[in-house]
Amino acid sequence: MSHVLVRPRAGRRLVTGLLAALTLLLAAGLVVSPQQRAEAWDNGVAPTPPLGWNSYDAFNWSVTEADVKANADYMRDNLRQHGWQYIVVDWAWYFPGRHNNSPNQDANLSPRLRMDANGRLLPDTTRFPSAAGTNGFKPLADYVHAQGLKFGVHLMRGIPRQAVADNVPILGTSCRANQINNSTTAAWLNLMWGLNMSNSCAQAYLDSVFQLLASWGVDFVKVDDIAAPTYRQAEVDGYRLAIQRSGRPMVLSLSPGPTPLSSGTHVRANAHMWRIVNDLWDNWGALDALFDPLRDWAPHRATGAWPDPDMIPIGRLSKYGPVGSPRYSGLTADEQRTMMTLWAINRAPLMWGGNLVENRASELALMTNAAVLAVDQNSTNNRQLIGGTRQVWVADVPGSDHRYVALFNRESATANVSLNLADLGIGSAVVTDLWSGAGLGTVSGTLTRSLPAHGAGLYRLAPQTTTPVPAAYTLTARHSGKLLDVYNAATTDGANVVQWAANGQNNQRWRFRDAGGGYYNVVSVNSGKCLDVYGGAGATADGVRVVQWTCGTGTNQQWRIQDVGGGYMQLVARHSNKCLDVNNAATTDGAQAVQWTCGSGTNQQWLRTRV
Repeated sequence: MSHVLVRPRAGRRLVTGLLAALTLLLAAGLVVSPQQRAEAWDNGVAPTPPLGWNSYDAFNWSVTEADVKANADYMRDNLRQHGWQYIVVDWAWYFPGRHNNSPNQDANLSPRLRMDANGRLLPDTTRFPSAAGTNGFKPLADYVHAQGLKFGVHLMRGIPRQAVADNVPILGTSCRANQINNSTTAAWLNLMWGLNMSNSCAQAYLDSVFQLLASWGVDFVKVDDIAAPTYRQAEVDGYRLAIQRSGRPMVLSLSPGPTPLSSGTHVRANAHMWRIVNDLWDNWGALDALFDPLRDWAPHRATGAWPDPDMIPIGRLSKYGPVGSPRYSGLTADEQRTMMTLWAINRAPLMWGGNLVENRASELALMTNAAVLAVDQNSTNNRQLIGGTRQVWVADVPGSDHRYVALFNRESATANVSLNLADLGIGSAVVTDLWSGAGLGTVSGTLTRSLPAHGAGLYRLAPQTTTPVPAAYTLTARHSGKLLDVYNAATTDGANVVQWAANGQNNQRWRFRDAGGGYYNVVSVNSGKCLDVYGGAGATADGVRVVQWTCGTGTNQQWRIQDVGGGYMQLVARHSNKCLDVNNAATTDGAQAVQWTCGSGTNQQWLRTRV
């Protein structure tokens, strides 16, 4: 959430009065229109990223009351003191039985779901015996609370199709279920219809559901089929409002992903966490694909609003499906550390997927490293500094001048990953390895660590001396308004330099380093490599492509600034006396940068802007 507002006490008294009035109106059988959406929402439940356990990765929909209690007991004994607190029952807890098959209904809406007279789902008593009668999840929630923990449930978006077919009444109103469905359903689970939020009866139904959840003592609600494949904005508003009206603070988590970036402003104002990818499982390719989405969602991270890269598929998985056979995580030890490091430096919610009671010492160690958890729970300005296959992410330590630094080797062999300390304004620093706790001494100039394939390191830097941060610039092509960009944020020699729409990333930022004689090396902030005319000093023809390459002394990496007026300049290559040019004056993303005989074309004119 941006600009999170904490309401004053007087405002809370006013809300209480409105809720009382609303209750009286509903009791009279009247339909009430939803109140206007708040500009921002913070009900105080997620000031830091939530830490907890979710039943899906280990138990699919077949989790039982005994399973939930066993995981709560484990969290009480081993994790609660480290900040872990949520125990969440995932999908289809109202579907009868326990097996590996899909919990869908047939054309006759069989098997029947357990549901009250007002279309509100109730736990299956074969798996949750304490839910008998009208108990619902209250006895189980009470048990979880007694362990000093918090209790959560999963909901599919909408109202049961069974309730619509039965045309049940909506609690406290004159509405009926067949007035409020919108005939949309999830591709993977056919139990629900979505809600037509233009009908105020739909909000009344959601309010009744959350009144029930509040009476059970629910603290966390994961709503599915609402963030993707279609972002259901009106229904997101409805769930947020139903929580507000329930009188009980609850975390609102949206699933699945990827939530569209175009909905970033809305989702951070109306949910506490939201999925940025589809279901994540225990293979390197899926983990490796998360670096870019986490980078892209960083601007939308705020107190109480956390981009969610999904549950952590570590530990004992798929005891009853849903993906693969029962197993311990297929991620290597190095890949598991990379996952936890990436989550921590991004302040991601930590929702553990493996069955806690089958954790080994290695899994427990990943979950209880206080220094690593502190990065996730208490850091600021978290950002990717260097992209590509050898990445650097950084964050600030609140209340000090210290920095957190995460180094990642995404390559398939051991490699050195480096950070130029000057990029953080640091001349020298005392470095601590947060995973091992070892002191690494004082480092000056460059921090370099050898990391295994798919490995990561997480460090705390205590500056001893400071240095000015080198100036960085964007270079905007006059003809297109697009920025000079290293394609795909690559860090390899020979990666193409193109133009691309501004995205705020470091592969569009450049430093000018004096090369003597009035010439400069133009250095990518992302990779530390130089703007280079491919082929060396002998490549003097028009149209030779411009790339990045390890900086050296070649004149094909040296550029002269030539003023052309209006704040624009040309960049002239020393070896050829030709200009940096967008090929064919193209205006599309990805158009190649080349050298060309200098002329008056605006595709050779660049605006240098300090960032």
